[in-house]
Amino acid sequence: MIHGASRRASLESWVAAQLSGKRFGLEPASADASFRSYLRARLADGTTRIVMDAPPDKEDCRPFVHVARLLRAAGVNAPEILGEDLAQGFLLLTDLGTRTYLDELNAGNAPRLFSDATDALVRWQLATRAGELPPYDEALLRREMNLFPEWYLERHLRKTLSPGEKELLEKTFKTLVESALAQPKVYVHRDYMPRNLMISDPNPGVIDFQDAVHGPITYDVVSLFRDAFVSWPEEQVLDWTVRYWEKAKKAKLPVHADFADFWRAFEWMGLQRHLKVLGIFARINYRDGKPKYLGDTPRFLAYARDVAKRYNALAPLARLLDSIA
Repeated sequence: MIHGASRRASLESWVAAQLSGKRFGLEPASADASFRSYLRARLADGTTRIVMDAPPDKEDCRPFVHVARLLRAAGVNAPEILGEDLAQGFLLLTDLGTRTYLDELNAGNAPRLFSDATDALVRWQLATRAGELPPYDEALLRREMNLFPEWYLERHLRKTLSPGEKELLEKTFKTLVESALAQPKVYVHRDYMPRNLMISDPNPGVIDFQDAVHGPITYDVVSLFRDAFVSWPEEQVLDWTVRYWEKAKKAKLPVHADFADFWRAFEWMGLQRHLKVLGIFARINYRDGKPKYLGDTPRFLAYARDVAKRYNALAPLARLLDSIA
């Protein structure tokens, strides 16, 4: 969404200058759950560019620019920054196309596409350097999980937690935080899922990476296989996760030596994300007026309930989740 006619005029003028006066048309490319929006500039010769509009009072383009360069330096196919005006919140990017993994995935092509995605993920993780990205620390992990009681339970379900339920959630959060912080730290995209991967050459193209952090090694791989918008049979997720773990070990990434330990960390990291996303989807509905995401909350509740039931340490959470079903 372009914010006002004057902003649209400023954006068109800026794009024209970036394209050295070449004729172009603008069409919607995509919007996301933030205040950013994307347009496709189509030139007379058929080539295209992506224009990001990120109102500077709502969004900061600098993390996007920084992470794009880190990804490309790691050998990952992220958009190239062709032009930037951080004061106005405009970026001109190369176009990775229109075909997302989410749109194209099926049982036949999933093994190949996910193999490409985990190859790219290993390259990204291998490029990790300290000090480049914000830490995925306890404060951030807790802030994210607190969205679940605040927005999903209390605002969406109108459930007031008893003191006992609050204590139960606190114990669960402590368990999940300790597991996350005990993991080896690498670059984390933080939304490495099929909607943010593009079918491209080289494959995949990676987008929506501006919230990247330095944190737990299982985060991106569990985001990939336990996705917000598509579910896979559990034995398939297990197989793909083993394949990633084997690639990571071969590449000398600091994954757990025992797969059982890696799998538990993967599951518990996924649970942290699922609780966060339940809160985010409710917040997007009530605060931002975007209701479509609420339709995917049953998938996340199912993920969270299944994981909680598999581990004694998480049994109290399983009971709470059963009580709100």
